[in-house]
Amino acid sequence: MRNYKAITMHYTMLQTTWQQHRAELAQVRRAVFIDEQKVPEKLEWDEYDESCIHILVFSDTLPIATGRMKLDGHIGRMAVLKPWRNQGVGSSIINALLVHAEKSGIKRVYLHAQTSALLFYQRHGFSVCSEQFMDAGIPHKSMQKKI
Repeated sequence: MRNYKAITMHYTMLQTTWQQHRAELAQVRRAVFIDEQKVPEKLEWDEYDESCIHILVFSDTLPIATGRMKLDGHIGRMAVLKPWRNQGVGSSIINALLVHAEKSGIKRVYLHAQTSALLFYQRHGFSVCSEQFMDAGIPHKSMQKKI
């Protein structure tokens, strides 16, 4: 009988700004949204990046995941590189953004979830509040959570 070791992926998470870590944030989003999901590049970058709070996750020095929140509580641009999915990284990001919202006095957070991620957000207390719609050619539903 073989002995198998569980592999634990370690990572470091930080709250940052677009100005501080633009290259690393863009690297993750480009890999997930533009390269993997084929979102047109002109739809990925917007004027909100500079005013958002960003969560950036590293494995050693490699950026592996990100998410952001606008000043009004809109969570978006949640992206985790494939090798780190289903390892708790996305949950760590959403939890950090929820803590930030609470500390900032935001009473309700919302997001536009890809339908493939609905269960992930529901596990974090979000509820669907819209019909399905298309964004960048991908089906989405709006979700919200009271803080």
